[in-house]
Amino acid sequence: MSEFRDAQAALSQFRFRIAAAGALVLICFAVLLVRFFWLQAVRYNHYALAAEDNRIAIVPIVPNRGLILDRNAVVLAQNYSAYTLEINPSKISQDLESLINELGKVVEIYPRDRKRFKKQLDESKNFETLPIRTLLSDEEVARFAAQRYRFAGVEIRARLFRQYPLGELASHVVGYIGRMSVSDRERLEDASDVNDERGQDFDSRIDIANYRGTDYVGKVGVEQSYETTLHGITGFEEVEVSAGGRAVRALSSTPATPGDNLILSLDARLQYLVEHLFGDRRGAFVAIEPATGDVLAFVSKPTFDPNLFVEGIDSETWKSLNEAPSKPLFNRPLKGTYSPGSTYKPFMALAALSTGKRTPEQSIADPGYFMFGNHQFRDDKVGGHGIVDMYRSIVQSCDTYYYILARDLGVSAMHDFMKPFGFGQITGIDIIGEARGVLPSPEWKRAVYRKAEQQKWYPGETISLGIGQGYNSFTILQMAAATANLANRGVVMQPHVVRVIEDAVTRAHTLTTPKESYRIPLLPAHIDLIHQAMVGVNKEGTGARAFTGAKYISAGKTGTAQLFSIAQGQKYHAGKTQEHLRDNALFIGFAPADKPKIAFALVVENNGFGAQAAAPIARQVLDYMLEGTWPSNVPPLMTANEKNKLLASAPPQIDKPKSADVVDPAVMLVQALSSLRKQAHPRVSTGE
Repeated sequence: MSEFRDAQAALSQFRFRIAAAGALVLICFAVLLVRFFWLQAVRYNHYALAAEDNRIAIVPIVPNRGLILDRNAVVLAQNYSAYTLEINPSKISQDLESLINELGKVVEIYPRDRKRFKKQLDESKNFETLPIRTLLSDEEVARFAAQRYRFAGVEIRARLFRQYPLGELASHVVGYIGRMSVSDRERLEDASDVNDERGQDFDSRIDIANYRGTDYVGKVGVEQSYETTLHGITGFEEVEVSAGGRAVRALSSTPATPGDNLILSLDARLQYLVEHLFGDRRGAFVAIEPATGDVLAFVSKPTFDPNLFVEGIDSETWKSLNEAPSKPLFNRPLKGTYSPGSTYKPFMALAALSTGKRTPEQSIADPGYFMFGNHQFRDDKVGGHGIVDMYRSIVQSCDTYYYILARDLGVSAMHDFMKPFGFGQITGIDIIGEARGVLPSPEWKRAVYRKAEQQKWYPGETISLGIGQGYNSFTILQMAAATANLANRGVVMQPHVVRVIEDAVTRAHTLTTPKESYRIPLLPAHIDLIHQAMVGVNKEGTGARAFTGAKYISAGKTGTAQLFSIAQGQKYHAGKTQEHLRDNALFIGFAPADKPKIAFALVVENNGFGAQAAAPIARQVLDYMLEGTWPSNVPPLMTANEKNKLLASAPPQIDKPKSADVVDPAVMLVQALSSLRKQAHPRVSTGE
């Protein structure tokens, strides 16, 4: 009986277990069904989109960068297409170094290529491809293509490269582009506009999303100031990809909009002429069209080749440029500051007339020095200039006249009069990095110096300001702008180097020439006197020798600026002075005197008297601008287009094949690889 009850209990327990197991199975199936319903019905759109994203890749199409041309359509910056060998680190399974070594057996990879790749790899934050070699020849492309199966994650791409066909010409104005660094990307991400130190923007349409796929950005010059104008609008292509990440087919495409072209106000031939006239000497030259503010020439000597920077400059070349005593990378017209010397005197005379401190007829007797307290301020001419009125003070460059005038005007009156002309002020030129210079005043000194005894303005400090020495320190750009304002009879036009922005699609032109900024209240009679005196400088004064025989009437003023003080009783001897301490030679001027088409300022560093070193450059510049006369000792500028025409007219040279030219059969693949070029944009016409 007990055995029967035990069997019944075991059977009941078995049935319970079967029921529990069945219920568990049903619950599990119910959970699965609910989950399936959730995934297939409720979350369908989400996962369908995710699956589509895995199948479709959005590939950015980098736009053509805009061209940069001079006012006569001479190309200063353009693009060309070439092959690059690129590695996608995220798709490399083997050791990267060994992969590069194996690649080096197929395509030559130089040590500088390895260094640049490693640097870019360290800076890269995403899974983009990085170039290990650029500018591959067709033979190298074919050789790699034949063995491509060996290198997963390595591919050949056709890209656009920047080129500056005239090399060093106007490099400080045009600037250059370079590979985008982490700091560049952070700057683009953080800033909604590109501001200079004035807080004003040149080109405020920065959108970091527009830089997807972009590897290069403007670093200096116009390339930097007008970065987004030149960059264009990035396009996008939807591409279906395989599970391995290979592109299968293109689904849709939004074409890129090329960047706008910039037409500069520069005259490339004038720029070339001035750079050659300087030779190996250091200095700066800026020429402006007074009526418009167009910068006709913007010279900084020595200069450099911007092509060196596009693909990353090697350390040795960078060191030679960066540490050179002549500082070729330093933008002298924009950032260098100089004492104006006697070129300041026409403005001092105009200040005297405008404030009523002098009349044109008032004269002084110049003994060759001016005593202020116990200090003797010497004139440049031993024994003095005799009886000197305002006209003669400018023509003969009499220092004593301006020592006395500075004392009578006072530092504050000089500051207030010179400021509207642009001395010690940001001109607003469309190149980032402009220096302010120093237009001294008691307020300036209190702001600059910390110690109380240094903050005090001493009356003796005012005297040397009258001849453009002392604390006066201005850029050549400011001096050229002030001269243009004087030539333009007080009408101030903001200087600029970009004259026209040309829409790359419609070819519509947008003028950047601004309206007049303001007018300096000057009496016509006062302006006429200063103009006449500056004409006298080139006819009978310190500039007369340089302008002998000129067929036009020009106005000018020579200047010589000391770089250190000479003790009383001693004389300056250039030959006994270290080269970097010798006087700077300066010249300002405009022409024709009655209707100025050009106003300019220049400095030749450590080259002595302005009449000897600077005025001859000014004469040859005006001969070219007004008469079309080209110096016989300067070879003509040959643009890229002219070089191509010359080569096309030359008889063809037929080279016999050499055995060394015969490579493996992979070279035969070159024709088949021509489709690669279609991945890049076609070559851009130079527009000359």
